[in-house]
Amino acid sequence: MAQVDDVRPLGTELERSYEVYVRGRLKFRVGQMVYVAFSLDETVMGFAFPKEERAALVGGSPHKFQLPSEADMRFHWVHADLAALDPAEARELVVDAWRMVVPQKVARAYDLANPDGPGGPPTTKKS
Repeated sequence: MAQVDDVRPLGTELERSYEVYVRGRLKFRVGQMVYVAFSLDETVMGFAFPKEERAALVGGSPHKFQLPSEADMRFHWVHADLAALDPAEARELVVDAWRMVVPQKVARAYDLANPDGPGGPPTTKKS
């Protein structure tokens, strides 16, 4: 079962990323672009995800993933039930969402420094 504290360090460790609170909700941003947001009760994590792939994600694991509200369908967004995710899976979703909002060279640098993925031992320190 994943919790906000399992992914929160990524919100400040990923390059160009920072956390903010908007109307009491924790969100991770790069610039002004939100790539992860949590519900007020921190049980649901919304995250950036390619529109063309979200039906397959939700259809393949409906107990974990849900489509956003009708008003938010125009965005690249999916919701996940944190209780249905393991911590490593939640961290991977955060990093994949972050990749959608940073330049490719920044994402490639992260991959080179973290060959074992999010939560794995980094090979270099972020400066």
